[in-house]
Amino acid sequence: MGYIIPETCDAIYSALKTYLKFPSSEEEWLAIAEEFERTWQFPNCLGAVDGKHVAIVPPAGAGSHFFNYKGYHSIVLMGIANANYEFIYVDIGTNGRISDGGVLQKTTFFQRLNSKRLNLPSPRKPSGHSEELPYVFIGDVAFALRTDFMKPYPQRQSQASSSKRIYNYRVCRAKRIIENVFGILAARFHIFRSPINTSVHNINKIVLACCVLHNFLRKKLRQAYSPHQHLDSENHENGTIELGLRPQNGELQSLQQTHSRNPTQNAKIIREKYETYFNTSGAVSWQQRMI
Repeated sequence: MGYIIPETCDAIYSALKTYLKFPSSEEEWLAIAEEFERTWQFPNCLGAVDGKHVAIVPPAGAGSHFFNYKGYHSIVLMGIANANYEFIYVDIGTNGRISDGGVLQKTTFFQRLNSKRLNLPSPRKPSGHSEELPYVFIGDVAFALRTDFMKPYPQRQSQASSSKRIYNYRVCRAKRIIENVFGILAARFHIFRSPINTSVHNINKIVLACCVLHNFLRKKLRQAYSPHQHLDSENHENGTIELGLRPQNGELQSLQQTHSRNPTQNAKIIREKYETYFNTSGAVSWQQRMI
């Protein structure tokens, strides 16, 4: 069995790897951004980013190398999702002991983002808006604010500002995609329900096979694999959100939220520009009821 599982996972990935393709051209990024704007009314968004702990039985002699802040051993699955609840990028295998920022910075995605080697589109003006906005990724408060990576305002800043709460709602609305993706993954692939007991090398293969199968099933058997009730839904009349699937206890736990980093002034300015957009020309009719 020690050979069958990794060989099967290799075969799955080899057969289905075209279903998990990281964009390599400006045109491919633009297609993702257009879908985010059409579906989630969030312009210039290139993907929703998050990471989860995958529980493992640690290798012999590993000590605390994989021991995370939750009190168990894990590796980290980092993912970026498009507007259709599909992975466009995954990074698997960083030991769970590393902090959230450290996990993201270790990925090839972040290294290429940092060195401007992703062929991202140039800033553009959203429809009806007078000012250009850069193309950005979005994530939660666990990650650093950058000119190319937006996240919500801290609660202490947004409490007294309706404008900032609107911005937070719009970011979180689009960001919930990746949370649902992990929820579907945990619900459909029961391997995540208990610590995985094999080598880290094989665990990486298993997780990658699950991710590519997720995308394949979203494309080919969407309603059977992830029906609408598995996804978050909003009632724009009464301002409520009905949550879809989320990882349960012991399944794909969230990364640690560390102390706020000091973002650059330019990053703050970009966030303020998005805040202005969501409160003016980019406003949607129901947003006041959702905050």
